Amino acid sequence: MTARLARISSLLLLGATACGLLGCTSATQQATRRRDDASNYNMQLGISYLNRGDLGLAKEKLDRALAENPRDPNVHSARAMLEDRLGHPALADKEFKEALDLGPRSPDILNNYAVYLCRTGRIDEGVKTFEEAAHNALYRTPEAAYTNAGVCLRGAKRDNEAAMSFQRALQGKPNFAEAAYQLADLDFARGEVELARDTVDQFMASFDPTPDLLLIGVRISRKQGDRLAEERFARRLRMDFPASDQARALAELSHNPG
Repeated sequence: MTARLARISSLLLLGATACGLLGCTSATQQATRRRDDASNYNMQLGISYLNRGDLGLAKEKLDRALAENPRDPNVHSARAMLEDRLGHPALADKEFKEALDLGPRSPDILNNYAVYLCRTGRIDEGVKTFEEAAHNALYRTPEAAYTNAGVCLRGAKRDNEAAMSFQRALQGKPNFAEAAYQLADLDFARGEVELARDTVDQFMASFDPTPDLLLIGVRISRKQGDRLAEERFARRLRMDFPASDQARALAELSHNPG
């Protein structure tokens, strides 16, 4: 009898210990979740302040987010953008690299890093990073990465490569208006007026245009001396986007036709 009681006591003790461990595990998981949620909240606040230009408050919130979760790649990416705005390129680069080293190479972080690389003159690295983002199966908008690569290349006066990047974006998503605009604007700027007009016309034959596309359409048509097309583009810009910056630019263009 004593042996049986001892065995039961032992089993009860094991059960209590197991429950205790499960309770500890659950409590630890809850604490981790609360910490991660707090870090994410502070990160979002930091990004919001960063977008508003309040760098002091952005730094305070992002420092807190880092203390709460130092292994979150998104926190390091946000801090990289802050350090860039603060004029600390070495720290920005370090934060971007840490963000990419902490886990799977997030296409959104790759895109942010590529923008930074291009803006700081590291064109080849930037384009390569944009392309890595575009090739990532988890990236929902690869056409945006190709378009960004094209803008980067155009800024470096590598126009032929830029045009190919814009074309790749349109091949992947023919209704991506920004790529169509960038390609038309590039061709127009380098004197390929017919190509620019073809890009605008082909896009508008299937998809709704943006204010940028309508305004470049006005400029292209004016250069070609096609008054009917110029008025058609201008009328649609005034009617569909009356409060846009492009409509205001159109008014200035009309007052200064040269």
